[in-house]
Amino acid sequence: MITANRLHTVQEYYFSRKLREVRGLIKEGKPIINMGIGSPDLAPSPAVMETLKNAIMDAGAHQYQSYQGLPELRSAIAGFYKQKFNVGVNPDHEILPLMGSKEGIMHIGLAFLNEGDEVLLPNPGYPTYSSVTRLIGAVPKTYDLYAENGWFPDLEALSKTDLSKVKLMWVSYPHMPTGAVADRKQLQSLVDFALEHNILLVNDNPYSFVLSTNPTSILSVPGAKDCALELNSLSKTFNMAGWRVGMVLGNKEHINAVLKVKSNMDSGMFYGIQKGAIAALQSGQDWFNALDEVYTKRRELMFELVDKLGCTYDRNAVGMFVWSKLPEGAAPSEAFIDEVLYDKHIFIAPGTIFGSNGEGYIRFSLCVKEDKIKEAINRF
Repeated sequence: MITANRLHTVQEYYFSRKLREVRGLIKEGKPIINMGIGSPDLAPSPAVMETLKNAIMDAGAHQYQSYQGLPELRSAIAGFYKQKFNVGVNPDHEILPLMGSKEGIMHIGLAFLNEGDEVLLPNPGYPTYSSVTRLIGAVPKTYDLYAENGWFPDLEALSKTDLSKVKLMWVSYPHMPTGAVADRKQLQSLVDFALEHNILLVNDNPYSFVLSTNPTSILSVPGAKDCALELNSLSKTFNMAGWRVGMVLGNKEHINAVLKVKSNMDSGMFYGIQKGAIAALQSGQDWFNALDEVYTKRRELMFELVDKLGCTYDRNAVGMFVWSKLPEGAAPSEAFIDEVLYDKHIFIAPGTIFGSNGEGYIRFSLCVKEDKIKEAINRF
């Protein structure tokens, strides 16, 4: 059977391919320390797990659920956004729970893009933006991000290019993979740019609560609901990556368009997971403080390791990664991480998987226990 032509537009996800290689080394008995993946190794709160356990006994827990999620879940998301971002959203019309924000990337693309439409993609940026764009038959149009600009686009220069076919623009602040943040003035400039050029702006925002003292949402900017959607997730904030709970927020028309796609793709999120998500969203400040305490200790140790490699980094970046610039004269990113993998048995992500502007950079995940980071330091 011949596969669809669209499969020729994408490659297997880098981590899917590379982790097979890593597993092979582990099978050979190599003591691999995986610092490449941002999959939280910590557990959700006891309250979340207890809620899930109790929920499975509720009447109707194992039936199909609403495509729009439980009303209580949408209300909890609205309350979370009001408390943490000072953003008011209508839980009935402006929130759509997702089975992880990654599915939202596909749903948004299917809802708004026609074949041949152009999409503005950050370089460096999350690879899924590009792969989804290509799978749908739209055309990627990358915009450059550089350290000297704080990993923020030059919107003035971008405005001078031909944007007549651009329908959608992906941004992610706090930025993945660099951890750079955008202030309110910068977020306003993104909204103004989108309004001026009639572009749907989508902010992918899963890292606002990891080592971040000032969580921000694109929806807090005046005019944003007219032109923007925001994706968010419980994966990083509440150690629930495997639960697959995310959300998209925006105005009623945009959300209904996404719902039209989503309702043809699944039959609702498991009831118990939704109840656990509600409990997570109602967590007190102690939860966030404890999370940051763990990641702060890990990051300080990771800085020691990065120093050992002669790399430089931004101590003010947020999120659960350390984005590091390789020293002058070092091998290209992918060759460098392979050398470390086979010589020191430590897996690090090369910056190139996030785009050509990631060349010369590597990324370390903080989803590694302190003793493993210390062991990695000792290997050098």
